[in-house]
Order: sequence, then structure tokens, then C-alpha cells
Amino acid sequence: MTRRSDWMLAQLPMGMLDDELFVRFVSMFQEVATSLVEGADNIPNVVDPTVAPVPALSWLASWLGITWIEPSLPADVQRRLVRECGKALAWRGTRHGLEVLLRAVTGGEVVVEESGGVRHGTDPVAHAPAPAVRVGVQSTGWMSDDDFVALVTDEVPANVRCEIAVDGRTIWPRAEEGPG
Repeated sequence: MTRRSDWMLAQLPMGMLDDELFVRFVSMFQEVATSLVEGADNIPNVVDPTVAPVPALSWLASWLGITWIEPSLPADVQRRLVRECGKALAWRGTRHGLEVLLRAVTGGEVVVEESGGVRHGTDPVAHAPAPAVRVGVQSTGWMSDDDFVALVTDEVPANVRCEIAVDGRTIWPRAEEGPG
């Protein structure tokens, strides 16, 4: 919105504009009010991850419950993460939600294979194998393997077995270490 530079003075009755002292007095309030109104005009941009100031991105992410975005990441990566994680939130707990989230994190293709089979314990087929999910990515993006595992296992329901592979290498579950 374009606002005249003398927007407040322009609202005064003509007779008041003849008094130079009064005009200067009102001009001081206009200067302060202009900065406040411009700040209010900018609110939609502050909460839009495509144009928000970079320091505001971690604040926006915190609204989504995301605390793992590194402030040292390039601005375009942070923007993509906040935008895509917001989209994934509506699908949390589903294959689609996991794929959207992990694509945003890794910047690459994600393959999620699931067994289905979430059943109630009294269901006659409850003795079927436990539900399982296998996640395959080429890279963990900027995240360490441990942080990536923590992210994925947090997104997968607790009763679902999870396997995570990065570039064909299984990083979860971890191979048992031999005796020390």
C-alpha cells in the first residue's frame, strides 16, 4: 500500500495548517506513527517463510515445534525447511508426511516403504507381523546420522519398527557392537 508522506497532516483541517508550530508538532507524531504503521503493514511478510527476515525463520519454525533447523544453514535452505515442514505437519504420522519432511531435509529423493498392518490387539489377525517402515535416502542433508535417526524415529509411530538406510547403508537399527 502506498501512503502519502504527509498522511497525518493531510487529515488536519485547513485552518490548522496555517500554524507552523502546530504543523511541526503534528509532524513529530506523524514520523513516529509512520514507523509503527509500516511495521504493521509488514506483518504478513514476517510470517511468510519466502520473504521473512532470516532471523525470524527459526522463530517461525518454533511455532511448528521444529527446533532442529540450524541457523548456520543458507537462508534458502532454512526457508525451504520451514515452508515444507509446515506442509508436512498436516500429514504427520503418515507416509506422505514423512516423505515431504525428509525431502525437505535431504533435498533429494526419499523412498518410504511400509508394511501397513497397524491393528488393534484383539483383532483376529493381531498376531500378524508388527508394522514396519523402511526409509531410504541418498543423503541426510546437513544432519549427522544420529540427528537424522532421531528425526525419523520421532516421526514414525512408536509401535512401528523402523529401518533407515542412507545411500544403501543401514544406519538404523544400529548393528550390535561386539564386546569391548
